[in-house]
Amino acid sequence: MLVVGIGNSQRGDDAAGLLVAREVSGRLPDGWRVLELEGEGTSLLEAWAGEERAIVVDAMRSGQPVGTIRRFDAHREPLPSEAFRVSSHLFGLAEAIELGRVLDLLPRRLTVIGVECGDCAMGSEPGPEMRAAIHRCVEVVLEEIGRHGEAD
Repeated sequence: MLVVGIGNSQRGDDAAGLLVAREVSGRLPDGWRVLELEGEGTSLLEAWAGEERAIVVDAMRSGQPVGTIRRFDAHREPLPSEAFRVSSHLFGLAEAIELGRVLDLLPRRLTVIGVECGDCAMGSEPGPEMRAAIHRCVEVVLEEIGRHGEAD
């Protein structure tokens, strides 16, 4: 079972997934591991290959207030790909999920936690709204793990 944090530590709020992964790493139940990625789609497909459950955390831009946290069940609804185009990757999270769906390569349970970002300029730091959201997002991830039991 896997928690994947996606982001770029050099681009302000885009580091959200990485920072959540780092904070959650010491609080995971047995059987869970953490992986930090930059969001390239093929890396994601490789990361969750063979996993029963995966939770992916990434910055998103959907027009909501900075720090808004949204949960997506990747098996029930397509991810809004335009919202997850914070990085420059053309084949990113949404595309990896859709390809994984077609090729039957998704974990049995795949949850995406999106955190609305603000400033993602190169060389910037996460803003105060994002820093507060990161702490809330850690709790959302831990609740998601507990929602279906630690190792079902």
